[in-house]
Amino acid sequence: MKAITALLLLITMLIQGSLHAKDYNASMFGIKSNGTTLNTNSIQKGIDYISENGGGRLVFYVGRYLTGTIHLKSNVIIHLEEGAILVGSVNPLDYEFMSNWTALIFAHNQTNIGITGKGVIDGQGFIVANNLVDLIHKGVIKDPLKYDRPWEGRRPQNIYFKGCRNVRIEGIILKDPGSWNQQYDQCKNVVIDRITVDSKSYWNNDGIDIVDCDSVSVTNSYFDAADDGICLKSHSPDFICQNVYIHNNTIRTSANGIKFGTASYGGFRNIKIINNLVFDTYRSAITFAAVDGGVVEDIIVDSLRSINTGNVIFLRIGERRTGKKGKMRNIIISNVYAEVPSTKPDAGYNYEGPVEDLPRNISPSSIVGMPDAIIENVTLKNIEIRYPGGGNPSYAKNGLDDLDKVPEMAASYPEFSMFKELPAWGFYIRHAKNIVFENVTLICDKKDYRTAVVLDDVKGASFRALKVSEQEKKKEPLFSHNSESISIK
Repeated sequence: MKAITALLLLITMLIQGSLHAKDYNASMFGIKSNGTTLNTNSIQKGIDYISENGGGRLVFYVGRYLTGTIHLKSNVIIHLEEGAILVGSVNPLDYEFMSNWTALIFAHNQTNIGITGKGVIDGQGFIVANNLVDLIHKGVIKDPLKYDRPWEGRRPQNIYFKGCRNVRIEGIILKDPGSWNQQYDQCKNVVIDRITVDSKSYWNNDGIDIVDCDSVSVTNSYFDAADDGICLKSHSPDFICQNVYIHNNTIRTSANGIKFGTASYGGFRNIKIINNLVFDTYRSAITFAAVDGGVVEDIIVDSLRSINTGNVIFLRIGERRTGKKGKMRNIIISNVYAEVPSTKPDAGYNYEGPVEDLPRNISPSSIVGMPDAIIENVTLKNIEIRYPGGGNPSYAKNGLDDLDKVPEMAASYPEFSMFKELPAWGFYIRHAKNIVFENVTLICDKKDYRTAVVLDDVKGASFRALKVSEQEKKKEPLFSHNSESISIK
């Protein structure tokens, strides 16, 4: 922890030092703040000029600045003073398509760049997306309209930076993208601090996506997203997303709070997730998925609070590409308090999680590998999870006598509810090795026909001070099947 904190402090000092240069008023380049003039060319001229003349800040004062795609260049910061709003055009044709993505602000292979201040970037994504649908119906743009919506790569993100070094995003408000909100792809030395994200206007509205990056901090920020809140991805087997510090954030989403994957081709290493709050979230508070051949290793989660969240912990190895099995090992999750509701936790979102035709019972937290790709070395310490209970046995497909019938689903999209009905209400652990539970408390508010903890094909597990509170006390709190070296103290 001390090592990664020192590294991030050094990154911040380097970025701040390299970006300390002259200020340029946006009006100097003829940029208009009336909200109706399309400023794309003027803003780009300003960025180019500053980059070519030693670097500095392009400063926007109170007003609405309408623009299409602009490209941030080396040694330039866009600084938005309070009351300044950078507004995305509602015409899809005002945006460029690069690297399979569309964005309001692009940066490719640039150094010492940033967006700072107390102002707003407003992508107007709902209007842009619906205008894009209209152009698709007219035949102007070709798109399959899968699930009745345009491909996410054709809908503009607010920010897409690729291959950049020394990036600072600080203080701003990012709202209403047409697709993902902000993506940092194969970047190094990225500091994201004190931002506010309002990202729930349309489908795929992730709060932030960190893709195959090295040395990133996401701190002191608020995320409200229709899709995953803080999402790490690995799009290339030649890269790995590593040295990431996620600290002191509040996350509300209609999907997962903090997630690795689903894209996990190279993998994730040395990730610290410290002192975060997840609430009103449809899927899992934390999801780690290794389903494309990559690795998830050396992960620390500490001081997580999860309130009104559909699931708490979901760890999964899969094989979405034949012969490419993931690896997952060395994970420590500690000091967690969580409450799982009986009702739909994201009710009221513009784009809620799916309502299933036949409701399932509340899913347990899960650690699920594969028979030939087990999850190894997972420690859970000082955990308290409160479940609603009240499981309906009429939904059950697989009981304790039918654990071998629970499908492997190796090629399926990884989500906590993927196995539908499971015979555990607290934790389901399958195809795992060296699992440690220390001071874990599971509380079931109403009687549930299921068992608190179910183990299936687990080689080595230690349960110290496991406390299970439920109305039906005659049941054993733990059931073990096809497992060995299980210790309960």
